[in-house]
Amino acid sequence: MKQEKWNYIDSGDCSPAYNMALDEALLDWHSKGLIPPTIRFYGWNPATLSIGYFQKVEKEINLEVVHSNGLGFVRRPTGGRGVLHDQELTYSVIVTEDYPDMPKTVTEAYRVISEGILEGFKLLGLDAYFAVPKTEEERESLKNPRSAVCFDAPSWYELVVEGRKVAGSAQTRQKGVILQHGSILLDIDEDLLFSLFTYSNERVKERMQRNFKNKAVAINALRKTPVTLDEAKEAFRKGFEKGLQIELVPYVLSDEEKLQVEKIAKEKYESDEWNFKR
Repeated sequence: MKQEKWNYIDSGDCSPAYNMALDEALLDWHSKGLIPPTIRFYGWNPATLSIGYFQKVEKEINLEVVHSNGLGFVRRPTGGRGVLHDQELTYSVIVTEDYPDMPKTVTEAYRVISEGILEGFKLLGLDAYFAVPKTEEERESLKNPRSAVCFDAPSWYELVVEGRKVAGSAQTRQKGVILQHGSILLDIDEDLLFSLFTYSNERVKERMQRNFKNKAVAINALRKTPVTLDEAKEAFRKGFEKGLQIELVPYVLSDEEKLQVEKIAKEKYESDEWNFKR
């Protein structure tokens, strides 16, 4: 069977606004048939706190700590909760809703797209599997998360190892196109992460941080030898090819495309109107 060819972009470390603008631009270009489905790997400069589309900054985020640590800050076009993008590989997948065998529901589409991430973990020697909330209580907690921290609990079909979440993803659908992006943790600074959110009191914060250790884990805490960023990219690139049964073809943005992305970054993702709109 002939494999579909998808674009593969490794855009390296970019600013928070540029990262979100490029994901949005790829979605737009794909919706117009200008590019094929695309998988992109990227990093963040500076390290950044991104928040979900529906999160309330004033209520949930300690901006003073964000700024004092020199972190970037951006609101994502996708849902979900706060993510500290630091020692991680970030990925995005852009594919039309009408792609062959792509499920119509968000939950099932997560499962299909995340097959690529699952295969990547396997290539790194980790026994990852999909989380499926089993009890009614677990399903209800997904509708009303108690924490503003993304990795606090696995959602439907997110990846876990030994019962702990190792990748967090979020999805949006616009113009007939799915954008799923997420974080694959290599290492994590829990103290910094938990200092970025607001809590009713210090005791609640301490309890949540203690519980977090049982719910989330970074790749390098699970391996005897640490994984480098380049090794992670290679494993997950191959993982996506195997999981989605595709061939990834390297793609470099043209100067004109870069200008379009910079325009979206400046006008939207750098603006207070977007980032603080809730």
